Amino acid sequence: MDERQTPVPPAGRSAWRDRIAARWRSAATVVLLATAAIAAYCAGVGRSQAGLPTGVVTRGEFVDVVELRGDIRPVRSVVLTAPTQAGDLQIVKLVKNGAPVRIGDVVVQFDRTASDRYAVDRRAELKQAEAETERVRAEARIAEEASATNLLRARFDVNRARLDAVDRDFIARIEVERAKLALNDAEQRLKEAEKRQVADLAAAAANVAGRVRRQERIRQDLERIEKVLASFEVKAPTAGTANLLPNSRFGPSNSSQDFREGDRAWPGAAIVELPDLSSVHLSARLDEADRGRVAVGQPATVHLDAVADRPYRSTVARISLLARVDFATSWPPARDFDIELSMADPDARLKPGMTATVRIAVSRYSDALLVPAKAVTMVNGQPTVFVQKGSGFVPRVVVVARRGREQIALQSGVAPGERLALGNPLTAEKGKR
Repeated sequence: MDERQTPVPPAGRSAWRDRIAARWRSAATVVLLATAAIAAYCAGVGRSQAGLPTGVVTRGEFVDVVELRGDIRPVRSVVLTAPTQAGDLQIVKLVKNGAPVRIGDVVVQFDRTASDRYAVDRRAELKQAEAETERVRAEARIAEEASATNLLRARFDVNRARLDAVDRDFIARIEVERAKLALNDAEQRLKEAEKRQVADLAAAAANVAGRVRRQERIRQDLERIEKVLASFEVKAPTAGTANLLPNSRFGPSNSSQDFREGDRAWPGAAIVELPDLSSVHLSARLDEADRGRVAVGQPATVHLDAVADRPYRSTVARISLLARVDFATSWPPARDFDIELSMADPDARLKPGMTATVRIAVSRYSDALLVPAKAVTMVNGQPTVFVQKGSGFVPRVVVVARRGREQIALQSGVAPGERLALGNPLTAEKGKR
């Protein structure tokens, strides 16, 4: 029998109606919960998009810049070094770092105790050598006089022997022959005396010359020591501000400390620099990838880390012809060019060693649509921006003209005054989920 034809008792009809009403109430509850969830999701999306930072599209001149890090260096400076012929030295007095220095002020003073002792010994040795030289000269004069006396006696003996050797009738023949033999002996002794005189004079002169040379060597050594002693007080040849240099004996250049009183210095060590602060320049390293974009004469802006209240104007003055390999970086090593920029408006706050950020204007484009660099993202391989519409953002494909580190110049796709999201709202929503 058909169910619809089956009569329903009054009590059953009431229960059936209650079941139908309960089902409708359950369905309505599910619909309300789904609607609330969708509303909450939409509200959350709106709040997440509304919380994104935004930027405004402007129209103006686009300046493409290359950003570098560098430090301030003086154009002219005097480096004061330790004596080169003094051996190991110890600093007993040193000017304070950053102290003003006048011409003639003692900047560095080294311990001279050992050198003073050595100089005293050499002075005593010089006096002894001078006395020895005078003694040898006196002995040479005595030897010369004795040799002259012997020579004079030999000549006298020759003359007397000649008189005795004259052949006379009243002298026996044998006596005459004996006198001739005596004359020959006297002449031979005269020749020996002459040769002995020459030899004695030469020996005496050589002895005196040797003593004089030794004396001169000691004197020259003493003069060298006195010059070294004078160099133990390093005086400022020009006025300036003292800049202490690092002592590399304490480790690598990036961890070494400046020279201090009590430190030991090696011969020729650079200890103090006196920069001429009236003219300074900025030294930096230019990456090989940016070398083709930077040229001499381009203007730049310098922001010093220690002087945050004003920027400085500068100009690219010199770029090295050859790249220098920096093995301190990761492999393969970077190749950088040395670049110098002249400061156009220096002041007294510029100090050597200050670090700075340099922004070199390499190109300019007028009448461009300027947007923040973070506003352009790649979506499906195309540059895209997200334009704010109400509480949300609408994606829009744009055409990029020029890219910079902080700004991007667009050809089309946006209008001045529109506000763009600085980032991808879709990525931000996924991250919050």
